[in-house]
Amino acid sequence: MRNISDIIEQHLKNILQQSHNGAVEIQRSELADRFQCVPSQINYVISTRFTTEKGYLVESKRGGGGYIRIRKVEIINQQRFYYKLMESIGDSITAAVAENIIIRLAEEGIITVKEMSLMKAAIGRSLTCVPVSARDNLRAHLLRSMLMAIFM
Repeated sequence: MRNISDIIEQHLKNILQQSHNGAVEIQRSELADRFQCVPSQINYVISTRFTTEKGYLVESKRGGGGYIRIRKVEIINQQRFYYKLMESIGDSITAAVAENIIIRLAEEGIITVKEMSLMKAAIGRSLTCVPVSARDNLRAHLLRSMLMAIFM
């Protein structure tokens, strides 16, 4: 059974797919009422499921007429996308952020599901034999190397 966060995420993604401009504007309190949850649950879903590395831009305006705008960022130029990815990875990257990038590559059709599984395996639990202090650096190096092989 899916949890409330999964349901809210799927609802927002469905609205985004139906949108003509690739954006959705919502009010946190209205969405919380619809799903009978607290507004902080909506904040949690948006902050964890609609991140930059997953390909979303989120803007919010607080106050009486406040809203949250979620926009799906489309990849127009693969070369520019590659450089943005390399820049965002830097010298160190957490497992969660790296996995989000890999999932996005698959969602965008840049890699296959099998390639996604291989990449996730390479940057995931296989690094537990590496000292904690070096894992994020090694993960970044591995991910950058894989991206070079894919894009170059």
